[in-house]
Amino acid sequence: QVQFVESGGGLVQPGGSLRLSCAASGSISSIFAMGWYRQVPGKQREAVAAITKGGSTVYVDSVKGRFTISRDNAKNMVYLQMNSLKPEDTAVYYCNAPTGSMWWSGPEGYVGVWGQGTLVTVSS
Repeated sequence: QVQFVESGGGLVQPGGSLRLSCAASGSISSIFAMGWYRQVPGKQREAVAAITKGGSTVYVDSVKGRFTISRDNAKNMVYLQMNSLKPEDTAVYYCNAPTGSMWWSGPEGYVGVWGQGTLVTVSS
């Protein structure tokens, strides 16, 4: 089973930027969709962004125009560039690969084991 390791989180002021990285333990070239998710304690995990192997992207409304997801299949890496960060972006961010025909709105499952995530804190 593929494992994902997230990195790049930290403390940033409102309006700042961070770039998150996700390293896969195996090849992601054949994985249809890769996604970034976030979770705040006490709340359900939320899908933030996803990218297909063809390069199509989708974002949750709250991050459109501010976040950009990308993937490098040769390096087995997925990235999330986050700009104009807001306090409500504070969360632990995870990456994984959703499966199923409704992989964005209602995935049947996930290819990988959920990692430790990387904490993003947006605060002044």
